[in-house]
Amino acid sequence: MVLEVALFDVRPGTEAEFAAAYRQVRQAVAGSAGCRSMRMTRGVETPSRFVLLVEWDSVDQHEAFRASERFVEWRAGIGRYFANPPQVEHFTDLEPAEHLD
Repeated sequence: MVLEVALFDVRPGTEAEFAAAYRQVRQAVAGSAGCRSMRMTRGVETPSRFVLLVEWDSVDQHEAFRASERFVEWRAGIGRYFANPPQVEHFTDLEPAEHLD
């Protein structure tokens, strides 16, 4: 499993529109083969910054999504709000996740 971390800086003043657009197209990612989970977060100190966290079975599965029509739909829905191109990296766990109560 890999964790995709994508940093989105959106044009100031378009945060609500970006969030609404994300909700409309999130299924393009969530419904893709190899996608285990996804979560979008918004910056507290920088409200025009969003971080997307997607768990994929593999980097290959993420790359397959990026080569698909689902990615075209995803990018068409949210891309117009970007202040600059997103920064995307993949990460792996050092150890199994621990859930604290």
